[in-house]
Amino acid sequence: MTTVTVHHAKTHLSALIAAAERGEEVVIARGSVPAARLVPIDAPASSPPPRAPRVPGRLKGLVALDDSFFDPLPEDELRLWEGRGSEG
Repeated sequence: MTTVTVHHAKTHLSALIAAAERGEEVVIARGSVPAARLVPIDAPASSPPPRAPRVPGRLKGLVALDDSFFDPLPEDELRLWEGRGSEG
């Protein structure tokens, strides 16, 4: 296992990646405290599978909101949404 500082990792990144690709474990530390591990990726990266095309209005009629949905929130609930807690 190879342990290097962040500064060393920034200046020698290519060599550290090559070491990881050879199977070495490379640990990057902030001072003497380990912070990250550089390891090889097992399989080549692939793109995600293609998605079906989006169809506007596909969910129409599946959700219903009555007019009360647009009513103002009660003051105590509004405080919670605004991050003011439950204090008055």
